[in-house]
Amino acid sequence: MAKGDEFDKRLQAKEALEDYLPANKLEPNNVDLLVRIARQYRHLMSDTTSKKEKLRLGNISLEFASRAATLAPNNAEAQLSPAISLGKMLPFMGSKDQFNASPRIKAAVDRAIHLDPANDNAWHILGRWNRVLANVSAVKRVMAKALYGDLPVTSNEAAEKCLLKAIEINPNRLMHYIELGRIYAAMGRKDEARKFIKKGLAMPNKEKDDPEMREIGQQTLQKL
Repeated sequence: MAKGDEFDKRLQAKEALEDYLPANKLEPNNVDLLVRIARQYRHLMSDTTSKKEKLRLGNISLEFASRAATLAPNNAEAQLSPAISLGKMLPFMGSKDQFNASPRIKAAVDRAIHLDPANDNAWHILGRWNRVLANVSAVKRVMAKALYGDLPVTSNEAAEKCLLKAIEINPNRLMHYIELGRIYAAMGRKDEARKFIKKGLAMPNKEKDDPEMREIGQQTLQKL
């Protein structure tokens, strides 16, 4: 597993899996390994442009993440892993699957925060969850209610609190600043949106999703 960890640190998902998957056959209930494998499949999602392939990889990631969560109900990272996988899949899902995924994401994040209140990743995901739902239009809410049921009601202010908490815990991740900037953009607080997005854009890429988050930040800036 150590060899896979080295590839994981270098964001080389395919190579990491070549070590992790055989190890998983020997230790199928190793929770830390299951979480690592789920992460590699999420990374592979970023490496393909095919929506179908993204969903296929996302579902594999979710399978490993869910196994970890089932095996380790008191492990915050294991509980959070399904929420991360679902969140990555969300933009590529149909509306019904998105509706069904939303409460699963919220429940997983709530469990993770209960177990580890200092998990900045969990606060980030909760903030994003709040932002997305806070900005669903009234028309879409009516349509969703007619087809699937009521959507949760939340606010951009709730999202803001989550991202401020994430930054307080870990101020060294560009994704927190850009997400907070997106929240301020949704609130019409343009100066604050520019400030935080630019702060995030000034930071170096360190994580797999940083280039994508940087692009989102640049697109948001252009619209302000």
